[in-house]
Amino acid sequence: MNNIVVDYVVFGLLIVATLAFNIYNNVSGPKEKTKADYVFASGRAVSTWAMLLSIARGFLGVRVFLGYPSELFYRGSEMWETMYGMCLAFPVVAYCFVPVYFTLGITSVYQYLDLRFKSRLVRCLASGTYVIRNLLNLGVTVFTPCVALKTVIGMPYWMSIVGISSIGIFLTLTGGLRSAIMADVIQGVAMIFCSIIVIIQGAVTAEEGVKTVIKKSYDRGRLDFFDFDLDPTRRVTTITALVGQFFISLSLYGCQQNFVQRYLSMKTQEKVTKTLWLNVPFMALLMSLSWVVGMVIFAHYSDCDPKELGYINDIDEILPFYIEDKFVFLPGFLGLTMACLFNGGLSFLVSNLNSLATVIWEDFLAHLQPMKNLGDTKQIYIIKATAAVLGIFIAGISFFVSYFSGVIESSMLMTSATSGPLLGVFLLAMFVPIANWKGASVGMIVSHIVTLWITVNSLMMEKPPIAYLPTTIDSCTNQTFSQHISPLDLTNRTKYSALPDLVPTTLSNTDENDEEFREQPYNVNELDLEIKETKIDDFMTALYKMTYMYYALFGTAVTVLVGIVVSYITGTDEEYRYSDDLIHPMVKKLCSWLPGKQSCFEIDSPKTKSVPVNEKIDLSNQKIKLQTISECYKNSAFTAENTLPIPNVIKS
Repeated sequence: MNNIVVDYVVFGLLIVATLAFNIYNNVSGPKEKTKADYVFASGRAVSTWAMLLSIARGFLGVRVFLGYPSELFYRGSEMWETMYGMCLAFPVVAYCFVPVYFTLGITSVYQYLDLRFKSRLVRCLASGTYVIRNLLNLGVTVFTPCVALKTVIGMPYWMSIVGISSIGIFLTLTGGLRSAIMADVIQGVAMIFCSIIVIIQGAVTAEEGVKTVIKKSYDRGRLDFFDFDLDPTRRVTTITALVGQFFISLSLYGCQQNFVQRYLSMKTQEKVTKTLWLNVPFMALLMSLSWVVGMVIFAHYSDCDPKELGYINDIDEILPFYIEDKFVFLPGFLGLTMACLFNGGLSFLVSNLNSLATVIWEDFLAHLQPMKNLGDTKQIYIIKATAAVLGIFIAGISFFVSYFSGVIESSMLMTSATSGPLLGVFLLAMFVPIANWKGASVGMIVSHIVTLWITVNSLMMEKPPIAYLPTTIDSCTNQTFSQHISPLDLTNRTKYSALPDLVPTTLSNTDENDEEFREQPYNVNELDLEIKETKIDDFMTALYKMTYMYYALFGTAVTVLVGIVVSYITGTDEEYRYSDDLIHPMVKKLCSWLPGKQSCFEIDSPKTKSVPVNEKIDLSNQKIKLQTISECYKNSAFTAENTLPIPNVIKS
């Protein structure tokens, strides 16, 4: 049987197997009777390891599987160091964000902002940002594997997009969060398996084995770590990887619905903390696998770059090309890899469709008059219908993306740009007791305007393309690549087409300009104004050149600073009275030690800390009975029937 036929058969069987496994799992397991069962998978036990892989897969998607090997081959290991910031974010999320979420019994993470600031405006700003960003991001994510599928096995764009979207909608309708988690697990295991096979095969067949793999990458500058250059305009250094990725990861893992939804589906806060700590080594291992795959590929093609010879068009095609070239002896492995890419887009879609539909229902639709007071069954139907509509809309975005170039890089920039305002408003809510809804709203809006303005100007600015590390074709022979592989159309391609333009296209005539300049009248005030304008222009140019890795940090700082200033100016005593469960316990304790005006309260509800997810209480409908400041001091140990003792006070 022809290898390509075997690849198609394997590809089809794996897609069917993924679908069948999820159908069986949903049919054989307990039925989803409540909204909590669908949104949080509360009626079924989800193992720590399944949750671990699902959280890790939420970031390590198709672009990582395809992008990291090509990044190492053509640009080196700089992006590998983003692992530092990502791994540092997990314990911070575990101890700073989870303790607040887990006590409230919320369905949407943005519901917390409504409780804290008593403002639907802040809630809608945050959830709207999440919805728009994820819709655009999912459109790009669904399209990304379609490029490789078309290049390698000839599958048309429309077929891949329709296939991924249709199966994703089906799994979301039938399985809820449980299906999303299982799709992540299957996809994660498949990607790990493919990566390990490529690494073993590449190391065994390389001259001198593992030693050659490491030596070639090191000697050719592919393993340059620990660059502590503070220049903020450089794409990636150790500093930008650590600091920039830390804030991006905090926003993703601490403030995004799809991740918080997974935390709240676990039975206890201790289990969430354990899972996040386990994610530190697990994420480092999964990230490193893709980079080691890049080292293996470089060991084989270091002296014969397939892109320079015209065998591939884009650097991200290097992994599929390597498998097609070197795995002729293993029929079906290319089909397995393509199935991984297909399932990668599928699992990411299922994961996010569930969360997006939940946010749209909880933060927008549920507050419309006809939708109020609906039972759980009707709510589930509406969430599922919303997910189906979103899936169709995302497919449309993917078709639109297929007609444009450079969209993936733009998507990464937009993700980083919108991470800052989201993270900033949650930091205000949890760690700044004086923050009010006016400060939070203005801070988010200003941060969005500033960061998006910088992003757009950065995209419009003429900048030199990101430089590739040197590659060569000096050692290419007729036996370098498998005989069944042929190069792309090399029409209009020359031997030196990859060389940079070393001479500027235009030169100013200095002699003529000098004579004309000397005849101009000399005005000190105009010259001073020009110098000031030049300094401003230089500052703005430097701001536009800032690496997108810092956009999240910049946006967070703007949100927090503007939010604090506006809150301080506009704050009232009434806005400083809220449940102490709505700020971080550490801040609550710190405030109790500081002098100043105090506010206190009580909540007519049972204790909600560490309550199982299916019994959690929505605090938005609870009555809060406020006391005067004098009553707080006189009655510090006050208790009443069916009420909690007065918690620690919050100072403003």
